[in-house]
Amino acid sequence: MATRRGPRFKECRWVGVNAIGNPKAMKRVSTHGNLRRTKPTEYRVQMLEKQKLKIYYNIFEKQLVRYYEEALRSSEQTGTALLRLLESRLDNLVYRIGFANSIRMARQLVSHGHIIVNGKRIDIPSYQVKPGDVIALHESSRKVEVFCNNFRDFGGFSVPYIERNTEELSAKFTRLPEREEIPVEVNDRQIIEFYSR
Repeated sequence: MATRRGPRFKECRWVGVNAIGNPKAMKRVSTHGNLRRTKPTEYRVQMLEKQKLKIYYNIFEKQLVRYYEEALRSSEQTGTALLRLLESRLDNLVYRIGFANSIRMARQLVSHGHIIVNGKRIDIPSYQVKPGDVIALHESSRKVEVFCNNFRDFGGFSVPYIERNTEELSAKFTRLPEREEIPVEVNDRQIIEFYSR
């Protein structure tokens, strides 16, 4: 299974946003070194928005194109549909809930079989979680302090479409999120324009 293993902090500095949530990611941003002499082209602006999205969700270009094509077939606005598809990936929700303190760790948790959805073990990071599904730590994984501490201390993201249950070490994906509720700083219109060239 392919996974992104590039320099995360460098990617964040390149796109100009802390997409991985690490406080050290933007530490070495230089105020004068990153200034471009010329105005960025429309293509560059669109490409940077696309790159941001890939970093936020830790996915490859091929996967993003597949999600874009699926979003095109949707009856709703393409940009919102694209972000909803990405937001309902299992690895992303494991990160949002707080079992992992990074999207990479969340992907590893899922692929190593530590996560169950509606009582069934799922080891596919791109698994599409449906509204009403309950995501929890596997019984054997509840003994691992790191996972439990992450869940209690990190606390995940306070987003209205996830209901956390601290006693059961689980969370429910209550509904599909609205565009303004998704905690990613991207211009989805620019991404759609990039792919519709």
